[in-house]
Parts: sequence; structure tokens; C-alpha cells
Amino acid sequence: MLNNTATGAALNEALLRYAELVEGLSALYGRHCEVVFYSLHEPGGVALRVAGGNRQPGAAMTDTEQRLLVELQHRGGSRLCLTHQRLGSPVRSLMQVVRGAHGELAGVLCLHLDLGAPLHELMADWLPPENERPQASAENFSNNVEELVTLTVERTIEAINADPDVANNAKNKQIVTTLFEKGIFDIKDAIAMVSDKLNISKHTVYLYIRQKKRDDEASSPNNQENP
Repeated sequence: MLNNTATGAALNEALLRYAELVEGLSALYGRHCEVVFYSLHEPGGVALRVAGGNRQPGAAMTDTEQRLLVELQHRGGSRLCLTHQRLGSPVRSLMQVVRGAHGELAGVLCLHLDLGAPLHELMADWLPPENERPQASAENFSNNVEELVTLTVERTIEAINADPDVANNAKNKQIVTTLFEKGIFDIKDAIAMVSDKLNISKHTVYLYIRQKKRDDEASSPNNQENP
């Protein structure tokens, strides 16, 4: 429980001000980013504010968040890492501790961005609605899309390279397959960009895409014989 002293009340007020950041950060990163602010005045932490996820205020910290918090207690600051959801989707997580006036741990801000989310949904969240976009040249808009594609490609490469369940000799193929599922290759020049990032030929990228399409066709119900 929060202290009933003047100091405790002031600290509680400060925590609530930090908690007000949650909605803004959620609006910035979109529907696939969960933002949680915890008070550490209860054992295990208690969520003061939650946005973009299924958890509710009053929820306790997850096991992963508690593990990362232990690391932060010793070194302070923030912690950025790659984790995975229960279904295996990669998640980029950030934890930032908030300290009281005397250096004690008082709260922690957590952001969990789902890197496995469909690209078109991320773009819909990150780019302004059509009627709110400034009148910009086609070149400027092209640059914005290119930056978003580059960010998605780099995050996918980072996530799969960090996944111990994917063999080293299969990582490039898995990266291409994942990017195909996200619709990256529907965007102009994406194949050239990916081949450059992975240091493989465009022909190899095309090969992985064809193999993915064949696998999808083979598993389609329309191609399976009736018993």
C-alpha cells in the first residue's frame, strides 16, 4: 500500500503523473504495443495504468517483467530486450524504472511491441489517416514508406537471428518467409532491399518466395484430396 505520509502522498502523485504517459505512448506505437505502468509499492508490482493490451489496472507483473526488474534493481536505467509471446510471436520489450526522491524503486514503465503483427496494421497505426496527411510530394511519401519497410525488415532480421529455435543455415529463408507473410514484397524494391540486408542474391530471395507459395498451395484445403 502507498504510505499515508506527506512523502508517500507526494510519491503517489508523482507516479500518477508518470502513468499519464501510458495513453500517449500507446497512441504513438499503435494497437500492437502494450504499455503498462506499474507501482512497486505492492509485492510483485501492481499495474496503475494499461493501454493496448488485455491486462487491466491492478494486474501483477508477468514473470518476464519481474525477471527484468531484478536486473534493473542492480544496474538501474532501462532494459531493452527481445522476448516471445506464448504463441511464439517475437516481442521487443522496454522497461524503464522510476525512482523516488531518495533513489528507491517506485515504479516501472513497460512497453511490449509485437514484431509479428501484420505490416499493413502497423502501417495503419503509424501513418496518419488519409484525410490528416499533409500535402507532401510523392518523393517524401515514398521515403516514409521506405523507412517503414526498412524498420520492419531490420526488426524481423533481429528477431529471427536471436531465435535459438531457428538453425543458422535456415535463418535467411525464415526471414524471407516471415517478410512474405507480412506483405513486405508487395512493396516496390523490397526484394532488392532484403537481398542487400541479408547479403544474398535477389534470385535466392525469389527462390524462397516461390518455395513459400508452393508450401501454401500444398497445404490449401482446395488441394487436398477428399478421403
